[in-house]
Amino acid sequence: MPNTPLHPLEKILHERIAIIDGAMGTTIRTYGKTEADIRGNRFASSTKDLLNDGDLFSLTQPDMICDIHRRFLEAGADIIETNTFGATSITQSEFFVDDPREYGGRKDPEFYQKIIDDKTLSALAWEINETSARQCRQWADNIASDTGRQRFVAGAIGPLTVSLSNSPDADDAGFRVVTFDQVKTAYAEQIRALIAGGSDILLVETIFDSLNAKAALVAIREVFDADGVTLPIGISAAVGRGGETLISAQTTEAFWNAVAHVNPLFVGLNCSLGPDLMYPFLEELSQKADVAISAYPNAGLPNPLSETGFDLVPADMARFLSSFANAGLINIAGGCCGNTPEHIAAIAQALEGKQPRALARSIERAA
Repeated sequence: MPNTPLHPLEKILHERIAIIDGAMGTTIRTYGKTEADIRGNRFASSTKDLLNDGDLFSLTQPDMICDIHRRFLEAGADIIETNTFGATSITQSEFFVDDPREYGGRKDPEFYQKIIDDKTLSALAWEINETSARQCRQWADNIASDTGRQRFVAGAIGPLTVSLSNSPDADDAGFRVVTFDQVKTAYAEQIRALIAGGSDILLVETIFDSLNAKAALVAIREVFDADGVTLPIGISAAVGRGGETLISAQTTEAFWNAVAHVNPLFVGLNCSLGPDLMYPFLEELSQKADVAISAYPNAGLPNPLSETGFDLVPADMARFLSSFANAGLINIAGGCCGNTPEHIAAIAQALEGKQPRALARSIERAA
């Protein structure tokens, strides 16, 4: 059987700890943008508030988004994520479709089928994903050209605003607002647009609900098979104090067992409750998984009195991520909520020269 070289990022993961960027939402807030800024001319007549739809800034404030990508790259990020955490038709519907619950109705599969079939929402989701990926691609390539070091674009696939695992109705445990196929369809649309925009990796991240993630992974596989394309996959879960995914309550080991068949390039933990509380669960995942391990925690717990909204400053994050590296737990490190380019710069500097977690795979892998 012939051997094929590893993906360039996988080769790096054998050699050193790669750096992933920080929090887009946190960094956007430092620019002081307003509701008028996110609306621009295009969405000026929208009837719902849009300021929390941060993905939309890729369309209405592209210079700001590109500046954020540039800053994270200059801080030392090897991997930058697209600004697409909520860029599916399902999540965008929260900002552009009236909530039937306000009129005595409810959100249910019939409601979400209309969302899936809505060509305007579908086109918007595609545009956000493709545009954001192209913005990342441009700046990753610019900085790579300037520095002589390749940079990578991770197409960010978020967890959605609906759950396949849990019922929102305490009196009807079997009720689900959305179906697996509807979620899969929305994800497939996002995946195709991220690929069209030039993503190097597809990153299913901040997984609260493992069944939602499973729908995303099935969608990835079906897109790959139908379109004749393959990209590396990253998978990252968010866990609570007990180490379980927050909605579906899978333990760290169970989570890995549920996604191992995908053969991801890396698996890891992000968001969660900060690096100190993440440590034991990251340690467990590192012991169980036979692929590269990523960790990009929140900058501690939320703190509205803090400049970033979270407790930990750059030096704190650098210290915690150094402890992960010193214990041989990680191949990829960065930050989630509360982490600005300054946090990522501190992490990158602290981890420079530290050895990555040992990987069993050889530099040449059977095709």
